[in-house]
Amino acid sequence: MAGAAFAFRAGGAGADSGGGARISLRATRAAAPSGAAAPPRPVGSVRISAVGDIVMGSLPDDLPPDDGASFFDPVDDLLTGDVVLGNLEGTLTTGGDSKCDHIDGPNCFAFHAPPSYGGLLKEAGFTVLNTANNHIDDFGAEGRRQTFAALRSANLPFTGRLGQITVQRVRGIRVAVLGFAPDRGANDLTDIPAARQLTARAAAMADIVIVVMHAGAEGSDRTHVEPGTEYFLGEDRGDSYRFSRAVIDAGADLVVGSGPHVMRGMEFYRGRLIAYSLGNFSGYKVLGLGGTLSTSGVLQVTLGADGTYLSGRLRPTLIVAPGTPEPGGDAIDLVSTMSEEDFGPHAARISADGTIRRP
Repeated sequence: MAGAAFAFRAGGAGADSGGGARISLRATRAAAPSGAAAPPRPVGSVRISAVGDIVMGSLPDDLPPDDGASFFDPVDDLLTGDVVLGNLEGTLTTGGDSKCDHIDGPNCFAFHAPPSYGGLLKEAGFTVLNTANNHIDDFGAEGRRQTFAALRSANLPFTGRLGQITVQRVRGIRVAVLGFAPDRGANDLTDIPAARQLTARAAAMADIVIVVMHAGAEGSDRTHVEPGTEYFLGEDRGDSYRFSRAVIDAGADLVVGSGPHVMRGMEFYRGRLIAYSLGNFSGYKVLGLGGTLSTSGVLQVTLGADGTYLSGRLRPTLIVAPGTPEPGGDAIDLVSTMSEEDFGPHAARISADGTIRRP
């Protein structure tokens, strides 16, 4: 069973890993004084379950029945593990001013579920949520404040704020989770030197480092990882390919993506798994449905205490109207195909039962 988590806000300049060989600062964390025996390295493994974007509805009218109590019931057996993470796509607030009050046009969406939903996410099994995305500011500073307060009240750690490293202890193994997005207030996905520095700091204080990225253009036809920087509605949505390699070079052991609202392929880089997008996990009455937009999944990965990839499996899910998750769907076929087409010899090999193997 997982232990308590705590958040560390990094400050000052850290060592830049550059773009070369993968570095590891973990030895410095365990270094002993001269002449003293080094403390034993942790042993064992950590089971991780990860999902993409989570929207449980939006006030005042687009909320699920029974106050959301049964929202995750169809998939509760999939949301298990030592670390269970997802991207909170929106806010948990009843206050603040909607950003859409100041933006003209049809392409503005602002999501706010009741603060009590923080407890529902905790009860569903989540141990950490990413808030580095383009919707955490939907209701301004007050919306952020209430969201973070709701998660703290539920004893549900979060990550993704500027300089934030969230560490969860699992049977003596320290697991750091960092969130990145090309959005104000978040760890900046487009500033790759800074991303390397923060990841290196996390590697120095933890045994395993998980990086969550909210990146890429959006849409039902955006299942491929495009080379170079991706744009959506004129916004820089980052270069997820270059970013993922940079943070792995700096010490990350697993990279999990969301943002395009569709699933994308997976590959291995230097033995570490990159899942470029897990799509939408839920989108009650506020996200588009059908085809690739409804195709989703739970990524289940087991890592050794030193971050080594041991095993993985993609458990397919889908979003059914009006926007709740349930098991099933075509995620395995979609992700397997995208992986082979986009990454060739580096693609994750995904079998018919969802087992994920190195190439």
